[in-house]
Amino acid sequence: MSVIERIGAFADELTEIRHDLHAHPELGLEETRTAGIVAAKLREYGVDEVHEGIGVTGVVAIIKGNGGGNRRIGLRADMDALPIEEASGVPYASTVPGKMHACGHDGHTTMLLGAAKYLAETRDFDGTAVLIFQPAEEGLGGARKMLADGLFEKFPVDEAYGIHNDPNLEPGQVRIRPGPAMAGAEFFDITVRGKGSHAAMPHQSRDPLVIGAALVGQLQTVVSRNAPPTKPLVLSVTQIHAGAAYNVVPDSAHIAGTIRYFHPEVREMALERVRELCEGFAKAHDITIDCDLRNVFDVLMNDPELSGEYIAAAGEIVGAGNALETDEQATGSEDFADMLQVVPGAYCRVGHAGSVPLHNPSFVLDDAVLPVGASVMARIVERRLPLS
Repeated sequence: MSVIERIGAFADELTEIRHDLHAHPELGLEETRTAGIVAAKLREYGVDEVHEGIGVTGVVAIIKGNGGGNRRIGLRADMDALPIEEASGVPYASTVPGKMHACGHDGHTTMLLGAAKYLAETRDFDGTAVLIFQPAEEGLGGARKMLADGLFEKFPVDEAYGIHNDPNLEPGQVRIRPGPAMAGAEFFDITVRGKGSHAAMPHQSRDPLVIGAALVGQLQTVVSRNAPPTKPLVLSVTQIHAGAAYNVVPDSAHIAGTIRYFHPEVREMALERVRELCEGFAKAHDITIDCDLRNVFDVLMNDPELSGEYIAAAGEIVGAGNALETDEQATGSEDFADMLQVVPGAYCRVGHAGSVPLHNPSFVLDDAVLPVGASVMARIVERRLPLS
């Protein structure tokens, strides 16, 4: 029986797990219920070891193969949800106001549980599988917290692999981009500290709204007039907060957003230009502007050789014609990149039915992708740790 056939035989169980996780979403570093379910399922499946509380709410499981080899393969899935009010209308929709699995991490967790069940039952590999259930992928540094907690010192691996659902790909398609595949990311918070006044007498103010609005416009020139067109850069302002009354010019305004990049020199240029613009606006208007820039994701680098191995494993599940390498880079970011800074590995995308994009309140993950993703992850362990 093939991997996909064996995992497909318990697809209904995977769907039930995923629906339960979806109905009870938890934000980053709050995944106590999710982690508890993961740990309980792993013990039910008979894995060799279960370790909880790694990187606050992370879980790591160990499965030893039937051979006596010393090589170790890591498989990673993320567990956290997003602060989004769900509007999908599915019967298992979020029961928690303002929280939703709008990126499919409930599906990724379930896929890795499916791979765990299969690998614990078959153990048809020579070495050890290390299963990493990571918290807080959505910008809260879950990977870095697990690494700081000694993830790869306590549970060393030779290679690591991750996976993400993709509603933009056709069902049954798997894609991987060798080399720099996903952008690094900075978050920024800018506080414009002006001078408030009565709205009927704005000449007595140093209006942080007017200054902040002009600053937002100039921030867009960092990309359009500073970045080489051949080196991708994205700068998006995503928040502006100021004021609380109709008749008051506020004292301050808050601007926030993100920068995405692939090249370190472009990143440094963008950071410097943001700082210079803030300093220039502050001097021009005789006010204070605080600028906080912080790195939250590294550039995700897929090892070229291991990318080929991963796509070959996927080809055994979905067919070689449906599993392909691509040169398309994604300006989205992924903190599995931080783990790939420490160990070599690869990260692939698997397509599923549905036309609503990720991070949308109406996003729906197609349950048919669960055994596919689980099978791809299980198969890479068997291929990289073959029994002699």
